[in-house]
Amino acid sequence: MALPLEGLAAIVTGAGRGLGRAEALELARLGAAVVVNDYGQPGRDGSGEASAGPAEEVAREIRSAGGTALAHTGDVADFEQARALVELVISEFGKLDILVNNAGILRDRMVFSMAEDEWDAVVRVHLKGHFNTTRFAAAHWRDRSKAAGGPVYGRIVNTSSEAFLAGSAGQPNYAAAKGGVVGLTTSTALALAKYGVTANAICPRARTRMTEDVFAGFAQPDEGGLDPLAPEHVAPLVGYLASPAAARINGQLLVAHGGMVAVVERPRVRAKFDSKEDVFGYEELDAVLGAHFADRPRGETFAAAEVLGLRRGQE
Repeated sequence: MALPLEGLAAIVTGAGRGLGRAEALELARLGAAVVVNDYGQPGRDGSGEASAGPAEEVAREIRSAGGTALAHTGDVADFEQARALVELVISEFGKLDILVNNAGILRDRMVFSMAEDEWDAVVRVHLKGHFNTTRFAAAHWRDRSKAAGGPVYGRIVNTSSEAFLAGSAGQPNYAAAKGGVVGLTTSTALALAKYGVTANAICPRARTRMTEDVFAGFAQPDEGGLDPLAPEHVAPLVGYLASPAAARINGQLLVAHGGMVAVVERPRVRAKFDSKEDVFGYEELDAVLGAHFADRPRGETFAAAEVLGLRRGQE
C-alpha cells in the first residue's frame, strides 16, 4: 500500500530541532523525500556560529529509518539562500511538492524597551523567511502549471502562533511577525489556488527550545507518557495538510496541541453602529461604543477573550 506522501519532495525549514524536526520526521514517515533546512545557530535568539550539525543529524535519522533526506544549512531569511534551497530540492528530486515554513528565533522584550535590531531580526527570520521560500516555491509551481497546462501538486504549511491570536505582552516583534505570516498565507492561498496549490497556517503549542520558559511551569508526564506539549502532537497535522487528502483545505488557520485541532474562524463583525447624521460625532461615538464595551474588563482584548475561551473549553 502506497504511503500518502510517496513520490513527493518536501522542504522543512528550522528542522534541526524541536517542532521542525518532528515535522520532517513525520513527512518522511509518510513517504516524502525531505530536505532538512536549519541554519544551526545554538542560541534561540539567533546568536552563535551557524552549524551544519542539527540539519545533518535529522537527515541521518530519516535515512537510518529507511527514508530519503538531505541537509541544507542556509539562512532562509536571506533571499538568495532561500532560492538555493528551493533549487536544491528541484535539482535533486526533479520538483518541489511540499513547503513547511517553521524557522524562527526569539528576542523578547516589552515594546517600550525593544531595540530596533531586536524587532528587525525577529521579523526578518519569521516573516521574511516565510516569504523568501514561498516566493521561489510559488514561481516553481506556476511554471510547472503553465508547462502542464493545468493544476499541479503543491502544499504550503506556514507556522503562526497563538501569540498573534491572543497577544503576548513581551513579544511585540514575534506577535507582529506571526500575524504577518497569516496575512501572507491567505494571500498566497488565493494567488496559487488556480495552480493546484494550497497554503495553510498552524498555531502550534509545543514544548521546544523556543518555548522552554513559556511552558516551564507545565508539568511533564511520568516516564513513559507522552507530554501533552510534545511536538509529536503537532506533526501529524502538518503531514495531513501536506497530503492529497487535504486538497479542499486552503487559506485556513488551525491551532494544534495535545491531541486537539481547532479551525480558527476568520474575524467577523461583532457589532455595527450607524450614525444618525451623515458623519459620526464624538458624543455619538461615545454613546454607542462606550455602551458596547462598558462591561469588558480593562486591559482585555477581544482576541485574548476568544482564544482564552477556547483554551478553557479544552482543559
